Parts: sequence; C-alpha cells; structure tokens
Amino acid sequence: MASLGQILSRTFFWSYERGTWQFDLAVILILAFVLATPRNWFHDKPESGGPVAPGQILKISQEGNHATYRVDVRVLAPPTKLALQNDLHTALQDALPELHKGNFSIAKIEPLRDDQGDVIAYQVEIHE
Repeated sequence: MASLGQILSRTFFWSYERGTWQFDLAVILILAFVLATPRNWFHDKPESGGPVAPGQILKISQEGNHATYRVDVRVLAPPTKLALQNDLHTALQDALPELHKGNFSIAKIEPLRDDQGDVIAYQVEIHE
C-alpha cells in the first residue's frame, strides 16, 4: 500500500495513467472546482480601455433627473455593438462618485467624430 506522501506526490505530479480510478478522480475534482467556484471569488472585471484621466468624462448638461455626459472613447475597450451600452454604464459608474451606486439607465448614446470620421467620444444621456 502506498503512503500518503506517495499518493500526494503522484497526484501533484499527475503521474497516474489514464483510465485508472485515481486519474478519473483527479479529473472530476478539477471539473468540480472549475464549474462550482463562484465567479466573484476571482474579482474578474471586463477588459477596459484603461484608467480614467481627468477630463475624459465631462458633464455637459443637467435637466431634472436627466444628465448628459461626454465620454472619451479611450476610456472604453474596443466596443462591440452589444457591449457598448454596458461598457459606458460601467465607465460612468466607476469614474463619477455621484453614479457609484449604478442606479441610472442610459437613454441615448451619440458618437462624436473627428474630421476623419473616427469616433473620439460618446455623448451619453442618462436617466437617474
């Protein structure tokens, strides 16, 4: 019979042959860990364009509970059509103290373009 040290050593260095019950058990334990581990344990955040510098998010106007912001395109990761609204919501929530709770919705997004037609920022109207 193998000692506990030998069992742990063979398991750590993955030296069991395929098809043995020890190999199957190790695979099951790995799969259980991958599938059952809560996502928030790893503090995973979506890819972003980088830290927000002063002036990259500017409040343009405020009318009642509607506010309009100008968000520089460099704040965001390269956008896809479906992820743009979510990325803008996250950027506004992370960068502005008054929006940290996230209790707002984006009502309108307008891209602002330079002379060559490239998007340089987004004008975002929110509803609080």
